[in-house]
Amino acid sequence: MKNILLFAFMGLIILAGCSGSKPEKTIANLKAGIKGETTASAKYAAFAQKARGEGKDTIAKLFDAASKAESIHANNHRKVLEGLGEKMLDFKPEFEVKTTAENLAAAIEGEGYEVATMYPQFLADAKAEKVEKAERSFNWAFDTEKKHHEFYVKALDALKTNTVNTLPFVYAVCPVCGNTYDNAKVDEKCAFCQTGKDKFIII
Repeated sequence: MKNILLFAFMGLIILAGCSGSKPEKTIANLKAGIKGETTASAKYAAFAQKARGEGKDTIAKLFDAASKAESIHANNHRKVLEGLGEKMLDFKPEFEVKTTAENLAAAIEGEGYEVATMYPQFLADAKAEKVEKAERSFNWAFDTEKKHHEFYVKALDALKTNTVNTLPFVYAVCPVCGNTYDNAKVDEKCAFCQTGKDKFIII
């Protein structure tokens, strides 16, 4: 009888340990996402400064807006990570600043990687590990990066054809999810998180 009770007790301990296991892949992805989005925010801010120095104010505004959006994504990821009982170690963003044309090309490459590879994998892992808050945060970033990629492609085309004056000069950024709009074409509510446009950050 004692042996039966002992085995039953050990079984409960094992089950409790399994149910309390942490979503290791999602935790690693959140940390990678925080690092990537924080670095992108700092990088785009530097790219904006470079664009202004070259007299390309419309492109600078795009980088400003994207920088703000990326910081929102990083903060969202960080909140989810901390909610899982984890902390993000300090790090220093590393990047290069070149000409505005080269900076746009680098931004297109970076956003393209996030859209095609990084966030789809992060989303698959979060879904498999059933971390709904991470899935939501990743989705918001994923959907926003698609828009950033399109903005950057148009901006580089405009730079090549000397039509940068046709680019948007004012952007609106959702403070909740980072969704980024040409301010002339905003929705009444954010298409990603339903935040009212009156809350948008104008850049």
